[in-house]
Amino acid sequence: MSQPAVKTLLVVYHSATGGTRQMAEAACAAAQAAAQAAAQAAEPTVAVRLLHAAEAGVADVLAADGYVFATPENLAAISGQLKDFFDRCYYGALDQINGRPYALLVCAGSDGQNAARQMARIATGWRLNAVAEPLIVCTHAQTPEAIQAPKHIGADDLARCRALGEALAVGLAIGIF
Repeated sequence: MSQPAVKTLLVVYHSATGGTRQMAEAACAAAQAAAQAAAQAAEPTVAVRLLHAAEAGVADVLAADGYVFATPENLAAISGQLKDFFDRCYYGALDQINGRPYALLVCAGSDGQNAARQMARIATGWRLNAVAEPLIVCTHAQTPEAIQAPKHIGADDLARCRALGEALAVGLAIGIF
């Protein structure tokens, strides 16, 4: 009997104050746990890769079967480092990743909608398939001190991030994505 194919879930994030990193790590940990459970059930395995936006490149995007993009909302937009990732990778991956599944995580001080829209537009250009609504965690940081302070994401919001990561890994493992 042949070995099942390994799928790769790539989680690309940027975080200046730790909130987005916590969200990405929660999604990644749950995806890894789901991948281990799938492997024990003889399902195809899923490799989960967590990369900071500055470290991720075109080869990482092309090698992945699904994606989670995670960003803080900075001035009603995605972070500069995540934008740099997309700038560096966009044309190198264009028309080579069509139809692959993705999800978005946004850590915002207010509503996060503009960052989610911006990332969704980029994903639409890549012709990716959104498998969940953007998961936006609002920290309500509105003063310069609160905006720059280290963030602590609550248990309920981290549980939502874990559920998203698990769903993506299971979907890749069983072939629904």
